[in-house]
Amino acid sequence: MSNGSTPPTSRRPARALLAVPAVLAALCCAGCGALGNGDGDGAASPARPGPERPAAAGSHTPGQPAGQGEHDGKQSHGDKSDGDRSNGDKGDRDKGDEGRRGGSLRGKVVLIDPGHNPGNRDHTAEIARQVDVGNARKECDTTGTSTNAGYAEASFTLDVARRTRALLQKEGVKVVFTQDGDRPYGPCVDERAEIGNKAHADAALSIHADGAGAGNRGFHVIRPGVVHSGGADTRKITGPSRDLADHLVGRFVAATGSAPANYIGAGKGLDTRTDLGGLNLSRVPKVFLECGNMRDAQDAARLTDPAWRQKAAVGITEGITGFLRS
Repeated sequence: MSNGSTPPTSRRPARALLAVPAVLAALCCAGCGALGNGDGDGAASPARPGPERPAAAGSHTPGQPAGQGEHDGKQSHGDKSDGDRSNGDKGDRDKGDEGRRGGSLRGKVVLIDPGHNPGNRDHTAEIARQVDVGNARKECDTTGTSTNAGYAEASFTLDVARRTRALLQKEGVKVVFTQDGDRPYGPCVDERAEIGNKAHADAALSIHADGAGAGNRGFHVIRPGVVHSGGADTRKITGPSRDLADHLVGRFVAATGSAPANYIGAGKGLDTRTDLGGLNLSRVPKVFLECGNMRDAQDAARLTDPAWRQKAAVGITEGITGFLRS
């Protein structure tokens, strides 16, 4: 009807006019039902274009383990759905995992120093000469210790170092050795430090085993103390070296099942020294790892077991890579 004119007398237009409100009412009801299906019993609403809504807090997304998230059942910052996070807009949990797992560590350099040298025992005069370690003068190197059955520390350190190198290389790391059984003796402690410095290593580790009395058992990591004397200046590396030590302690326990030393470091597996030339003269983050006590029967059983030495290499690798990604 338009312009206020009188409607025709035919009944067909009247019926059409009466049908309009009914159609509108039906459309409104259909709309209400569609809106109610999204959050009620979980049934899917009719297919309509629109953005995907984030999962509700505490919900479990199919295909994702229950409880996975920044906190159990909670979304990361931005309240992103799993699909959104997988496309690069990651929450805090994913960033943390990315830091731990990361990708390739290609471009990173790690100095591995297998303590002593199997040939040192045949060159006692050469390794006895004195070298400058910054705050003192010390022997070039020593023969190291051994188990009561004669398994030499120098053989142990070289074996674990080689196992560690293979694992680090799989992570993309460039590994530099101070010696690989390819020298008649040494190198001296000052040269060992300089090899890491020249390589601009991102981390350096000297692998050892202790020779303490029986009953003293467990591992410990030695960090550099502050030394600023002569050619030694550890002030820039003490902080990062502490971080490296902390990563190593945690991962070594987890991988090997060994406990921190019961005779040094107050049960924490950590010690600090200022008398080791390999630490004093380093300009890159560096620590020593005493993997156990060769003179203790329980530790010796582990140190002489190839399967345990592989676990030690895993712990070392995870500690180093964790530090590099931190």
